[in-house]
Amino acid sequence: MTDASNLTLFNSLTRQLEPFRPVHQGEARVYTCGPTVYNYPHIGNMRAYVFADVLGRTLSHKGYKLTHVINITDVGHLTDDADAGEDKMEKMARVAAQSIWDIAAHYTQAYWADIAALNIRQPAKWSIATDYVPQMIEFAEKIAPNHCYEIESGLYFDVSTVADYGRLARAVTDEGEGRIEAVDGKRNAADFAIWRKTPPGEKRQMEWDSPWGAGAPGWHLECSVMSGDLLGFPFDIHTGGIDHREIHHPNEIAQNQAFCCTNGLDVPANSGARVWMHNNFLVERSGKMSKSSGEFLRLQLLIDKGYHPLGYRMMCLQAHYRSELEFSWEGLAAALVRLKRMIIVAERLADVEAVDGSAAFGNPKLAPMLETFEKAIGEDLNTAIALTALEEVLAAKKVDPSAKRAVVEAMDAVLGLDLFSTSRADLRLRPKTAAIAEAEIDDVLARRRQARAEKDFATSDALRDELAAKGVEAMDGDPLGWEWKLG
Repeated sequence: MTDASNLTLFNSLTRQLEPFRPVHQGEARVYTCGPTVYNYPHIGNMRAYVFADVLGRTLSHKGYKLTHVINITDVGHLTDDADAGEDKMEKMARVAAQSIWDIAAHYTQAYWADIAALNIRQPAKWSIATDYVPQMIEFAEKIAPNHCYEIESGLYFDVSTVADYGRLARAVTDEGEGRIEAVDGKRNAADFAIWRKTPPGEKRQMEWDSPWGAGAPGWHLECSVMSGDLLGFPFDIHTGGIDHREIHHPNEIAQNQAFCCTNGLDVPANSGARVWMHNNFLVERSGKMSKSSGEFLRLQLLIDKGYHPLGYRMMCLQAHYRSELEFSWEGLAAALVRLKRMIIVAERLADVEAVDGSAAFGNPKLAPMLETFEKAIGEDLNTAIALTALEEVLAAKKVDPSAKRAVVEAMDAVLGLDLFSTSRADLRLRPKTAAIAEAEIDDVLARRRQARAEKDFATSDALRDELAAKGVEAMDGDPLGWEWKLG
Protein backbone atom coordinates (compact mmCIF):
# COMPACT_ATOMS: atom_id res chain seq x y z
CA MET A 1 0.00 0.00 0.00
CA THR A 2 2.77 2.47 0.86
CA ASP A 3 5.79 3.76 -0.96
CA ALA A 4 8.37 5.07 1.49
CA SER A 5 10.00 7.18 -1.21
CA ASN A 6 6.71 8.97 -1.90
CA LEU A 7 6.93 11.46 0.96
CA THR A 8 7.74 15.14 0.60
CA LEU A 9 7.97 17.52 3.55
CA PHE A 10 8.30 21.29 3.81
CA ASN A 11 11.69 22.22 5.23
CA SER A 12 11.52 25.55 7.06
CA LEU A 13 15.28 25.94 6.70
CA THR A 14 15.21 25.90 2.88
CA ARG A 15 11.57 27.07 2.57
CA GLN A 16 11.03 24.26 0.08
CA LEU A 17 9.19 20.97 -0.28
CA GLU A 18 11.77 18.20 -0.29
CA PRO A 19 11.65 14.41 -0.70
CA PHE A 20 12.26 12.73 2.63
CA ARG A 21 15.64 11.00 2.61
CA PRO A 22 16.52 9.41 5.96
CA VAL A 23 19.97 9.77 7.45
CA HIS A 24 19.92 6.08 8.35
CA GLN A 25 18.38 3.68 5.84
CA GLY A 26 14.93 2.52 6.95
CA GLU A 27 14.89 4.73 10.04
CA ALA A 28 13.32 8.06 10.92
CA ARG A 29 14.62 10.01 13.90
CA VAL A 30 12.46 12.93 15.05
CA TYR A 31 12.82 15.48 17.84
CA THR A 32 9.89 17.63 18.97
CA CYS A 33 10.19 20.66 21.23
CA GLY A 34 8.02 19.88 24.23
CA PRO A 35 6.36 22.10 26.84
CA THR A 36 7.77 24.20 29.63
CA VAL A 37 5.87 22.70 32.54
CA TYR A 38 5.08 25.82 34.55
CA ASN A 39 1.38 25.90 33.62
CA TYR A 40 -1.27 23.93 31.79
CA PRO A 41 -0.79 23.75 28.02
CA HIS A 42 -3.42 25.63 26.03
CA ILE A 43 -5.01 24.03 23.01
CA GLY A 44 -2.80 26.07 20.69
CA ASN A 45 0.21 24.38 22.28
CA MET A 46 -1.40 21.00 21.76
CA ARG A 47 -1.80 21.60 18.02
CA ALA A 48 1.99 21.19 17.75
CA TYR A 49 1.80 17.71 19.24
CA VAL A 50 -1.13 16.62 17.07
CA PHE A 51 0.97 17.70 14.06
CA ALA A 52 4.07 15.88 15.31
CA ASP A 53 1.95 12.79 16.01
CA VAL A 54 0.59 12.76 12.45
CA LEU A 55 4.15 13.13 11.16
CA GLY A 56 5.29 10.18 13.26
CA ARG A 57 2.30 8.07 12.26
CA THR A 58 2.96 8.87 8.60
CA LEU A 59 6.60 7.83 8.89
CA SER A 60 5.52 4.56 10.54
CA HIS A 61 2.89 4.10 7.82
CA LYS A 62 5.59 4.53 5.19
CA GLY A 63 7.55 1.71 6.78
CA TYR A 64 10.24 3.59 8.68
CA LYS A 65 11.44 2.50 12.09
CA LEU A 66 10.51 5.61 14.07
CA THR A 67 12.43 7.03 17.01
CA HIS A 68 10.56 10.06 18.31
CA VAL A 69 11.81 12.15 21.23
CA ILE A 70 9.82 14.89 22.99
CA ASN A 71 11.46 16.97 25.71
CA ILE A 72 10.04 18.33 28.94
CA THR A 73 11.48 21.72 29.89
CA ASP A 74 11.54 21.88 33.68
CA VAL A 75 14.41 24.40 33.96
CA GLY A 76 16.00 27.24 32.06
CA HIS A 77 13.11 28.89 30.20
CA LEU A 78 12.69 32.53 31.15
CA THR A 79 9.41 34.43 31.10
CA ASP A 80 10.14 35.35 27.48
CA ASP A 81 12.97 34.69 25.03
CA ALA A 82 15.27 37.18 26.74
CA ASP A 83 18.45 36.30 28.63
CA ALA A 84 17.66 38.21 31.79
CA GLY A 85 14.76 37.96 34.19
CA GLU A 86 12.86 35.26 36.00
CA ASP A 87 12.77 31.59 35.15
CA LYS A 88 9.17 30.53 34.39
CA MET A 89 9.45 27.57 36.73
CA GLU A 90 10.93 29.58 39.61
CA LYS A 91 8.25 32.26 39.17
CA MET A 92 5.36 29.79 39.26
CA ALA A 93 6.81 28.00 42.29
CA ARG A 94 6.98 31.31 44.13
CA VAL A 95 3.44 32.31 43.13
CA ALA A 96 2.03 28.91 44.10
CA ALA A 97 4.17 28.67 47.25
CA GLN A 98 5.25 25.19 46.18
CA SER A 99 8.46 23.38 45.44
CA ILE A 100 9.62 23.89 41.86
CA TRP A 101 9.91 20.11 41.58
CA ASP A 102 6.25 19.73 42.61
CA ILE A 103 5.25 22.36 40.04
CA ALA A 104 7.13 20.48 37.32
CA ALA A 105 5.62 17.12 38.30
CA HIS A 106 2.06 18.47 38.41
CA TYR A 107 2.11 20.19 35.04
CA THR A 108 4.03 17.35 33.38
CA GLN A 109 1.27 14.96 34.42
CA ALA A 110 -1.37 17.40 33.15
CA TYR A 111 0.39 17.62 29.79
CA TRP A 112 0.66 13.84 29.55
CA ALA A 113 -3.08 13.56 30.31
CA ASP A 114 -3.79 15.88 27.36
CA ILE A 115 -1.47 13.80 25.16
CA ALA A 116 -3.48 10.67 26.01
CA ALA A 117 -6.85 12.41 25.58
CA LEU A 118 -5.90 13.52 22.05
CA ASN A 119 -4.82 9.98 21.12
CA ILE A 120 -1.23 11.11 20.56
CA ARG A 121 1.14 8.18 20.53
CA GLN A 122 3.81 7.89 23.18
CA PRO A 123 7.25 8.87 21.87
CA ALA A 124 10.21 6.54 22.18
CA LYS A 125 11.55 8.86 24.89
CA TRP A 126 10.36 11.70 27.07
CA SER A 127 13.58 13.59 27.78
CA ILE A 128 13.51 15.64 30.99
CA ALA A 129 15.80 18.67 30.92
CA THR A 130 17.02 18.39 34.52
CA ASP A 131 18.19 14.82 33.84
CA TYR A 132 20.69 16.17 31.30
CA VAL A 133 22.36 19.05 33.14
CA PRO A 134 25.77 17.26 33.39
CA GLN A 135 25.68 16.65 29.62
CA MET A 136 24.72 20.31 29.09
CA ILE A 137 27.78 21.45 31.03
CA GLU A 138 30.01 19.11 28.99
CA PHE A 139 28.47 20.43 25.75
CA ALA A 140 29.05 24.02 26.84
CA GLU A 141 32.65 23.28 27.84
CA LYS A 142 33.32 21.90 24.36
CA ILE A 143 31.95 24.89 22.44
CA ALA A 144 33.01 27.64 24.86
CA PRO A 145 36.64 28.16 23.71
CA ASN A 146 35.72 29.06 20.13
CA HIS A 147 32.15 30.28 20.38
CA CYS A 148 31.38 31.70 23.82
CA TYR A 149 32.41 34.47 26.19
CA GLU A 150 31.75 35.08 29.86
CA ILE A 151 30.21 38.20 31.37
CA GLU A 152 28.84 38.99 34.81
CA SER A 153 25.46 37.37 34.16
CA GLY A 154 26.72 34.16 32.56
CA LEU A 155 28.25 32.41 29.58
CA TYR A 156 27.06 33.72 26.22
CA PHE A 157 27.17 32.37 22.68
CA ASP A 158 28.68 34.71 20.08
CA VAL A 159 26.49 34.28 17.01
CA SER A 160 29.13 35.81 14.75
CA THR A 161 31.23 32.65 15.17
CA VAL A 162 28.95 30.45 13.05
CA ALA A 163 27.90 30.78 9.43
CA ASP A 164 24.40 31.80 8.40
CA TYR A 165 23.09 32.61 11.88
CA GLY A 166 19.35 33.24 11.73
CA ARG A 167 18.78 31.73 8.28
CA LEU A 168 15.90 29.65 9.63
CA ALA A 169 14.11 32.80 10.79
CA ARG A 170 15.19 34.78 7.71
CA ALA A 171 16.49 37.43 10.13
CA VAL A 172 17.68 40.55 8.28
CA THR A 173 18.17 43.25 10.93
CA ASP A 174 21.25 44.02 12.97
CA GLU A 175 19.17 44.79 16.03
CA GLY A 176 17.91 41.24 16.40
CA GLU A 177 14.38 40.07 17.10
CA GLY A 178 12.20 42.25 19.27
CA ARG A 179 11.76 39.79 22.11
CA ILE A 180 15.50 39.83 22.93
CA GLU A 181 16.26 42.43 25.57
CA ALA A 182 19.64 44.11 25.95
CA VAL A 183 22.06 42.58 28.43
CA ASP A 184 25.14 44.51 29.60
CA GLY A 185 28.30 43.08 28.12
CA LYS A 186 26.83 41.26 25.14
CA ARG A 187 28.88 41.57 21.97
CA ASN A 188 25.96 41.22 19.57
CA ALA A 189 22.26 41.86 20.08
CA ALA A 190 21.40 38.27 19.08
CA ASP A 191 23.96 36.60 21.38
CA PHE A 192 22.25 34.29 23.84
CA ALA A 193 22.87 32.67 27.21
CA ILE A 194 24.42 29.23 27.39
CA TRP A 195 24.70 29.33 31.19
CA ARG A 196 22.97 31.83 33.45
CA LYS A 197 24.75 32.54 36.72
CA THR A 198 22.72 32.85 39.89
CA PRO A 199 22.94 36.55 40.86
CA PRO A 200 24.99 37.31 43.98
CA GLY A 201 22.96 36.97 47.14
CA GLU A 202 20.25 34.85 45.49
CA LYS A 203 19.54 31.13 45.65
CA ARG A 204 17.53 29.31 42.98
CA GLN A 205 15.56 26.16 43.76
CA MET A 206 17.14 24.68 40.64
CA GLU A 207 20.83 25.45 40.30
CA TRP A 208 24.01 23.52 39.64
CA ASP A 209 27.72 24.12 39.97
CA SER A 210 29.57 24.76 36.72
CA PRO A 211 32.91 26.15 35.49
CA TRP A 212 31.12 29.53 35.20
CA GLY A 213 29.66 29.48 38.68
CA ALA A 214 26.43 28.23 40.25
CA GLY A 215 23.44 28.68 38.01
CA ALA A 216 21.23 27.05 35.40
CA PRO A 217 21.49 26.25 31.70
CA GLY A 218 20.08 28.53 29.05
CA TRP A 219 16.81 27.40 27.51
CA HIS A 220 18.25 26.72 24.05
CA LEU A 221 21.07 24.50 25.33
CA GLU A 222 18.85 21.67 26.52
CA CYS A 223 17.37 20.82 23.11
CA SER A 224 20.75 20.66 21.39
CA VAL A 225 22.08 18.37 24.11
CA MET A 226 19.11 16.03 24.32
CA SER A 227 18.50 15.72 20.57
CA GLY A 228 22.17 15.04 19.89
CA ASP A 229 22.49 12.60 22.77
CA LEU A 230 19.39 10.59 21.96
CA LEU A 231 19.25 10.79 18.15
CA GLY A 232 22.81 11.61 17.08
CA PHE A 233 23.85 14.45 14.77
CA PRO A 234 22.59 14.83 12.14
CA PHE A 235 19.14 13.37 12.71
CA ASP A 236 16.18 13.53 10.36
CA ILE A 237 13.50 15.96 11.49
CA HIS A 238 13.11 18.62 14.19
CA THR A 239 9.58 19.92 14.82
CA GLY A 240 8.01 22.71 16.84
CA GLY A 241 5.57 25.57 16.75
CA ILE A 242 6.20 28.42 14.35
CA ASP A 243 7.02 30.70 17.30
CA HIS A 244 10.22 28.67 17.80
CA ARG A 245 11.34 29.45 14.26
CA GLU A 246 12.39 32.99 15.14
CA ILE A 247 14.70 32.61 18.15
CA HIS A 248 14.79 29.24 19.87
CA HIS A 249 15.53 27.10 16.84
CA PRO A 250 18.08 29.48 15.24
CA ASN A 251 19.94 29.48 18.56
CA GLU A 252 19.70 25.72 18.78
CA ILE A 253 21.08 25.46 15.24
CA ALA A 254 24.02 27.74 16.12
CA GLN A 255 24.89 25.51 19.08
CA ASN A 256 24.68 22.42 16.88
CA GLN A 257 26.98 24.00 14.31
CA ALA A 258 29.51 24.85 17.02
CA PHE A 259 29.39 21.40 18.60
CA CYS A 260 29.70 19.48 15.33
CA CYS A 261 32.38 21.79 13.88
CA THR A 262 30.13 22.27 10.86
CA ASN A 263 29.93 25.20 8.51
CA GLY A 264 27.22 26.95 6.48
CA LEU A 265 23.57 26.04 6.26
CA ASP A 266 23.60 25.53 2.51
CA VAL A 267 23.96 21.94 3.73
CA PRO A 268 20.84 21.61 5.94
CA ALA A 269 22.30 18.70 7.92
CA ASN A 270 24.88 21.15 9.32
CA SER A 271 22.03 22.51 11.43
CA GLY A 272 21.84 19.29 13.43
CA ALA A 273 18.73 18.08 11.60
CA ARG A 274 18.15 17.61 7.89
CA VAL A 275 14.60 18.97 8.02
CA TRP A 276 13.03 21.59 10.31
CA MET A 277 9.22 21.60 10.40
CA HIS A 278 6.87 24.08 12.06
CA ASN A 279 3.14 24.14 12.56
CA ASN A 280 1.30 27.45 12.36
CA PHE A 281 -0.68 29.16 15.10
CA LEU A 282 -4.12 28.39 16.41
CA VAL A 283 -5.92 31.74 16.45
CA GLU A 284 -9.22 33.15 17.50
CA ARG A 285 -10.75 36.26 16.05
CA SER A 286 -8.87 38.68 18.29
CA GLY A 287 -5.48 37.17 17.39
CA LYS A 288 -2.97 34.53 18.45
CA MET A 289 -3.85 32.49 21.51
CA SER A 290 -1.54 32.51 24.50
CA LYS A 291 -1.72 32.02 28.23
CA SER A 292 -1.52 35.79 28.69
CA SER A 293 -4.07 36.80 26.06
CA GLY A 294 -7.13 36.40 28.27
CA GLU A 295 -8.30 33.48 26.09
CA PHE A 296 -6.45 30.67 27.83
CA LEU A 297 -8.28 27.62 26.49
CA ARG A 298 -6.99 24.32 27.81
CA LEU A 299 -8.22 20.92 26.78
CA GLN A 300 -10.01 20.37 30.08
CA LEU A 301 -12.17 23.44 29.41
CA LEU A 302 -13.35 21.84 26.16
CA ILE A 303 -14.18 18.66 28.07
CA ASP A 304 -15.99 20.61 30.78
CA LYS A 305 -18.15 22.20 28.08
CA GLY A 306 -19.08 18.80 26.69
CA TYR A 307 -16.67 18.54 23.75
CA HIS A 308 -14.71 15.32 23.41
CA PRO A 309 -10.95 15.88 22.90
CA LEU A 310 -11.04 13.91 19.64
CA GLY A 311 -13.31 16.65 18.28
CA TYR A 312 -10.39 19.03 18.69
CA ARG A 313 -8.04 16.55 17.02
CA MET A 314 -10.48 16.43 14.09
CA MET A 315 -10.51 20.22 14.02
CA CYS A 316 -6.71 20.25 13.74
CA LEU A 317 -6.72 17.66 10.95
CA GLN A 318 -9.19 19.68 8.89
CA ALA A 319 -6.52 22.34 8.27
CA HIS A 320 -3.02 21.95 6.88
CA TYR A 321 -0.48 22.13 9.68
CA ARG A 322 1.28 25.09 7.99
CA SER A 323 -1.94 27.11 7.81
CA GLU A 324 -3.33 29.21 10.62
CA LEU A 325 -6.27 27.44 12.24
CA GLU A 326 -9.08 29.60 13.56
CA PHE A 327 -10.74 28.33 16.71
CA SER A 328 -14.43 28.80 17.39
CA TRP A 329 -16.92 26.82 19.43
CA GLU A 330 -19.09 26.46 16.31
CA GLY A 331 -16.15 25.05 14.39
CA LEU A 332 -15.38 22.62 17.19
CA ALA A 333 -18.99 21.44 17.28
CA ALA A 334 -18.98 20.90 13.51
CA ALA A 335 -15.75 18.89 13.74
CA LEU A 336 -17.30 16.73 16.45
CA VAL A 337 -20.37 16.06 14.31
CA ARG A 338 -18.08 15.03 11.44
CA LEU A 339 -16.29 12.61 13.74
CA LYS A 340 -19.62 11.21 14.99
CA ARG A 341 -20.69 10.45 11.43
CA MET A 342 -17.48 8.50 10.85
CA ILE A 343 -17.92 6.53 14.05
CA ILE A 344 -21.50 5.61 13.17
CA VAL A 345 -20.19 3.79 10.09
CA ALA A 346 -17.22 2.34 11.95
CA GLU A 347 -19.58 0.86 14.54
CA ARG A 348 -21.31 -1.10 11.75
CA LEU A 349 -17.94 -2.68 10.99
CA ALA A 350 -17.23 -3.47 14.63
CA ASP A 351 -17.76 -7.21 14.28
CA VAL A 352 -16.14 -7.50 10.86
CA GLU A 353 -12.71 -9.08 10.65
CA ALA A 354 -10.37 -7.13 8.43
CA VAL A 355 -8.91 -9.08 5.51
CA ASP A 356 -5.24 -9.20 4.64
CA GLY A 357 -3.99 -5.78 3.57
CA SER A 358 -2.96 -6.72 0.04
CA ALA A 359 -6.39 -8.14 -0.69
CA ALA A 360 -8.16 -5.09 0.73
CA PHE A 361 -5.91 -2.52 -0.91
CA GLY A 362 -6.38 -4.13 -4.28
CA ASN A 363 -10.15 -3.76 -4.12
CA PRO A 364 -11.10 -1.92 -7.36
CA LYS A 365 -13.69 0.30 -5.65
CA LEU A 366 -11.39 1.32 -2.82
CA ALA A 367 -8.15 1.65 -4.78
CA PRO A 368 -8.82 5.19 -6.11
CA MET A 369 -9.65 6.40 -2.59
CA LEU A 370 -6.49 4.81 -1.28
CA GLU A 371 -4.48 6.51 -3.99
CA THR A 372 -5.99 9.88 -3.05
CA PHE A 373 -5.20 9.27 0.61
CA GLU A 374 -1.62 8.20 -0.06
CA LYS A 375 -0.98 11.16 -2.31
CA ALA A 376 -2.44 13.60 0.22
CA ILE A 377 -0.56 12.32 3.23
CA GLY A 378 2.62 11.99 1.19
CA GLU A 379 2.47 15.60 0.03
CA ASP A 380 3.50 17.34 3.24
CA LEU A 381 0.83 15.73 5.42
CA ASN A 382 -2.28 17.10 3.72
CA THR A 383 -4.69 15.76 6.32
CA ALA A 384 -7.64 17.79 5.02
CA ILE A 385 -7.72 15.81 1.76
CA ALA A 386 -6.81 12.58 3.56
CA LEU A 387 -9.90 13.00 5.75
CA THR A 388 -12.11 13.34 2.67
CA ALA A 389 -10.65 10.13 1.24
CA LEU A 390 -11.40 8.35 4.52
CA GLU A 391 -15.00 9.57 4.41
CA GLU A 392 -15.34 8.27 0.85
CA VAL A 393 -14.21 4.83 1.97
CA LEU A 394 -16.67 4.86 4.86
CA ALA A 395 -19.49 5.89 2.49
CA ALA A 396 -18.64 3.31 -0.20
CA LYS A 397 -21.56 0.98 -1.02
CA LYS A 398 -21.52 -2.64 -2.12
CA VAL A 399 -17.95 -3.16 -0.93
CA ASP A 400 -16.67 -6.20 0.94
CA PRO A 401 -16.97 -5.14 4.63
CA SER A 402 -13.72 -6.90 5.50
CA ALA A 403 -11.86 -4.94 2.85
CA LYS A 404 -13.50 -1.70 3.96
CA ARG A 405 -12.52 -2.32 7.56
CA ALA A 406 -8.89 -3.01 6.60
CA VAL A 407 -8.65 0.19 4.58
CA VAL A 408 -10.31 2.30 7.28
CA GLU A 409 -7.95 0.86 9.89
CA ALA A 410 -4.94 1.73 7.75
CA MET A 411 -6.11 5.30 7.19
CA ASP A 412 -7.07 5.79 10.81
CA ALA A 413 -3.64 4.56 11.91
CA VAL A 414 -2.27 7.70 10.23
CA LEU A 415 -4.96 10.18 11.27
CA GLY A 416 -5.35 8.84 14.80
CA LEU A 417 -9.09 9.36 15.26
CA ASP A 418 -9.45 6.03 17.07
CA LEU A 419 -12.56 5.14 15.08
CA PHE A 420 -12.83 1.51 16.18
CA SER A 421 -12.17 2.11 19.88
CA THR A 422 -14.46 5.11 20.37
CA SER A 423 -18.23 4.87 20.50
CA ARG A 424 -20.87 7.48 19.89
CA ALA A 425 -21.64 7.35 23.60
CA ASP A 426 -17.99 8.14 24.38
CA LEU A 427 -18.20 11.33 22.34
CA ARG A 428 -21.31 12.62 24.07
CA LEU A 429 -19.83 14.26 27.17
CA ARG A 430 -21.93 15.89 29.83
CA PRO A 431 -20.82 19.47 30.50
CA LYS A 432 -19.52 20.09 34.00
CA THR A 433 -22.25 22.65 34.66
CA ALA A 434 -25.13 20.42 33.52
CA ALA A 435 -27.88 20.04 36.12
CA ILE A 436 -28.81 16.51 35.05
CA ALA A 437 -26.94 13.23 34.85
CA GLU A 438 -26.70 11.31 31.59
CA ALA A 439 -28.44 8.26 33.07
CA GLU A 440 -31.39 10.47 34.02
CA ILE A 441 -31.52 11.90 30.49
CA ASP A 442 -31.60 8.42 29.00
CA ASP A 443 -34.37 7.39 31.41
CA VAL A 444 -36.54 10.38 30.47
CA LEU A 445 -35.93 9.78 26.76
CA ALA A 446 -36.91 6.12 27.10
CA ARG A 447 -40.21 7.12 28.71
CA ARG A 448 -40.69 9.76 26.03
CA ARG A 449 -40.16 7.23 23.23
CA GLN A 450 -42.74 4.96 24.87
CA ALA A 451 -45.23 7.82 25.11
CA ARG A 452 -44.71 8.72 21.46
CA ALA A 453 -45.14 5.08 20.45
CA GLU A 454 -48.46 5.08 22.30
CA LYS A 455 -49.36 8.42 20.66
CA ASP A 456 -49.51 10.02 24.12
CA PHE A 457 -48.21 13.34 22.82
CA ALA A 458 -49.18 15.28 25.95
CA THR A 459 -46.85 13.14 28.05
CA SER A 460 -44.21 13.26 25.32
CA ASP A 461 -44.33 17.07 25.26
CA ALA A 462 -44.24 17.25 29.06
CA LEU A 463 -41.14 15.08 29.17
CA ARG A 464 -39.52 17.20 26.47
CA ASP A 465 -40.24 20.33 28.52
CA GLU A 466 -38.83 18.63 31.62
CA LEU A 467 -35.58 18.04 29.79
CA ALA A 468 -35.54 21.56 28.36
CA ALA A 469 -35.86 23.03 31.85
CA LYS A 470 -32.59 21.30 32.73
CA GLY A 471 -30.76 22.46 29.62
CA VAL A 472 -31.30 19.36 27.48
CA GLU A 473 -32.64 19.60 23.94
CA ALA A 474 -34.43 16.50 22.68
CA MET A 475 -33.39 16.08 19.04
CA ASP A 476 -36.41 14.44 17.37
CA GLY A 477 -35.50 12.87 14.04
CA ASP A 478 -31.77 13.41 14.54
CA PRO A 479 -30.15 11.60 11.58
CA LEU A 480 -27.12 10.82 13.74
CA GLY A 481 -29.27 9.11 16.31
CA TRP A 482 -28.04 11.19 19.22
CA GLU A 483 -31.50 12.15 20.43
CA TRP A 484 -30.33 14.91 22.76
CA LYS A 485 -27.76 17.62 23.28
CA LEU A 486 -26.94 19.94 26.14
CA GLY A 487 -27.16 23.65 25.56
